[in-house]
Amino acid sequence: MSARDRIRAVAETLREPRSVNWISEQAEAAWSTTNEELRDLVDQGQLRRVVAGETTRYQPDYTRLLFEEIRRLIEENSREELRDELAAITEEIEEWQATYDVETWEELEQSLADGDLTSDELRDRRDVITRWEETLEDRRLIKHALVLYSDVEAAREPMTDYSSSRRR
Repeated sequence: MSARDRIRAVAETLREPRSVNWISEQAEAAWSTTNEELRDLVDQGQLRRVVAGETTRYQPDYTRLLFEEIRRLIEENSREELRDELAAITEEIEEWQATYDVETWEELEQSLADGDLTSDELRDRRDVITRWEETLEDRRLIKHALVLYSDVEAAREPMTDYSSSRRR
């Protein structure tokens, strides 16, 4: 990968605002190249610049990422496939609730403090907590995709009537 490709790869995976120095170190790229590439990514709408006092940090444009993911879900899946996935997610969560006798992943997390758990049980619960959190995020995105499905499909159609309705 080129230095610019490495910078983009690091920038695309940011979970919190990071400085040019941090991104430069992670990408193993020169500070000047990193700074220039980050500015380009901001100009392209890929990143947002966050200024706090004298510190400038960069983070992904989470709104853009949300809509891109919803669009990807709609383009790659039929409504029925999204409904099926939503049902599968619900079943998986219900299984975890029954298995661990909890309602939420937070309750499961609290159970980690129980002194009677073996290291395997602790590891298993930690893995389930991580998967549960990810599953909830997937469910949220799928619900958004289902709500917006018709609107996205309609937006793909040529808008020939739009221009005539705007003149009225």
